[in-house]
Amino acid sequence: MYAVIQTGGKQYRVAPGDKLKVESVEAEAGAVIEFDQVLMIGSDAGVQVGRPFVAGGKVTATVTAHGRHPKVRIVKFRRRKHHMKQMGHRQNFTEVHIDGITG
Repeated sequence: MYAVIQTGGKQYRVAPGDKLKVESVEAEAGAVIEFDQVLMIGSDAGVQVGRPFVAGGKVTATVTAHGRHPKVRIVKFRRRKHHMKQMGHRQNFTEVHIDGITG
């Protein structure tokens, strides 16, 4: 069984037992959270596609950790103008463990 969920403006294909890094979620480590924006559920019986979400579809997950991705370097450079600007960015993430899919 698998599902396609939407969280943080992105879509993820998940199955029970998967570990996933999603956009930062306000929850303590060890807390159980639910993703209710389920776009599709697939199983042996068939596929349920939502319009836009599956009615009654829910994915439960446990928050395992919070962290930050590696630094992305941004360089703006103008040739022959004696101009260079450097910046960096580290995006926050929440690591979750998918426990179950209902729907």
